[in-house]
Amino acid sequence: MGKIAFVFPGQGAQAVGMGKDAYESNAAARGIFDQADAALGFALSTLAFEGPDEQLRQTANTQPALLATSIALLETYKAHQQVKPDFVAGHSLGEYSALVAAGVLSFEDAIRLVRARGQFMEQAVPSGQGAMAAVLGAEREPLQTLCADVTASAGLVELANVNCPGQIVVSGTAEGVAAIAERGKEAGAKRVIPLDVSGPFHSSLMQPAADALAAELAKVDFRNAQIPVIANVHALPVTSGDELRELLVKQVVSPVQWEDTIKYLIGEGVDTFVEIGSGTVLAGLIKKIDKSVQVISVNSATSATAAAEVAQ
Repeated sequence: MGKIAFVFPGQGAQAVGMGKDAYESNAAARGIFDQADAALGFALSTLAFEGPDEQLRQTANTQPALLATSIALLETYKAHQQVKPDFVAGHSLGEYSALVAAGVLSFEDAIRLVRARGQFMEQAVPSGQGAMAAVLGAEREPLQTLCADVTASAGLVELANVNCPGQIVVSGTAEGVAAIAERGKEAGAKRVIPLDVSGPFHSSLMQPAADALAAELAKVDFRNAQIPVIANVHALPVTSGDELRELLVKQVVSPVQWEDTIKYLIGEGVDTFVEIGSGTVLAGLIKKIDKSVQVISVNSATSATAAAEVAQ
């Protein structure tokens, strides 16, 4: 019997209507959204279920809405299936969902933290000065070399998400990212697609957000993980609550090592990944890393029931 990992999506997976059927069909899921609304002091649930989309896409709203959806769907899944994963991991913001699932953070602490994290990330760099782009078809090393060259000549740009073979996101100054778009072919890129984001996430330009977040994280109780968490920063398992807290600060300014995370898990014997949250972004990435593994997406109450039968 192979091992199971629960994985949780991050920003970019959001969609109006997410979590609604879980809220309507499961008391524990309803409790999660009610708790979120109470903790934040506004109707986050209404924003997730009904939009408007442009409001939901604001980072300070997207992050808590995605967290609440993931944990509500986790509760819905658990109502049908008492499987305990061998590992958990989350993509960027999704790491907070993983920490709740592993018993490191209470949901209430996590929802307040990601709301603050979103606000800090929005405020770190003035609008229009930072950018991100997906670079398709380039290998990690040549792209890293090109980033260093562009940083020296045009403006800072760094690797932000190493998602899967042929898909790497870069982040930095608007000038730096524009130069990568122009010169991407030098690193073997087939296409460079600008991303619709409010800032240069996972780059060293986010240091002000990391500093502000560190002060908030220091106020919160981090317990040791009951399930090993594969951290974004280095793609290795961590169970120490104190270490996980420190890694969340580093995560804001470091690339998300998603490809290495999935490869590590497969190397540890994981053959079933359960993606819990809005959309199917991670399922797509995991399949590009290794077609042979099973990926189950729990993104609605209906899929939670179906997934429970698959993972028996």
